[in-house]
Amino acid sequence: MIHRILIWALALVPTLVLAQGDCFPEEIMPDNLFPSVRLETSMGVVVVELNRMRAPATVNNFLGYVLDGSYDGTIFHRVISNFVVQGGGYSADFTERKLHKPVINESGNGLSNSAGTIAMARFDDPHSATSQFYFNMKENESLNPGAKNWGYTVFGDVIEGMEVLQAIAAVETGYSGGMGVSDVPLVPVKLISATVEEH
Repeated sequence: MIHRILIWALALVPTLVLAQGDCFPEEIMPDNLFPSVRLETSMGVVVVELNRMRAPATVNNFLGYVLDGSYDGTIFHRVISNFVVQGGGYSADFTERKLHKPVINESGNGLSNSAGTIAMARFDDPHSATSQFYFNMKENESLNPGAKNWGYTVFGDVIEGMEVLQAIAAVETGYSGGMGVSDVPLVPVKLISATVEEH
């Protein structure tokens, strides 16, 4: 099974060719510039404030998955202490969830992969992000864009529950036959539900 990972290499050269499909998702809640999303996990609640001003396409993409229930009942399938907590793509049996079309890369928006931010995971293609997201657990400067490479789109901040993410980052991980990769929590950490908070 293909496992979406964060690419460490900094040699990704920007290109004008976008990924096939709709890189600009339909606007969702356009009047709310900084929507908040509540993530209820099996280890506690995390709330993120999304930044539509800096990452409008990515925020619309993320909200689309939230509102159609795609994140409910998924797991955090990649956990690396002092690096990232990643989820949004798989059920507890490692079945990949149905994906929307890829979204355009907005990593050059001025937001940094700093501790306490949420960003999009992707493949080698800079415009291949779909449902999977990750939380930065430290200052991950290597994931920011450079002069000749695309970065990973940061689109919001954790405003509640950083201690929950720190607890998730500390769980025991190992190799998963179901995923075919390491860094998978030995006891599943679930994302029970994702909902937009009312203001």
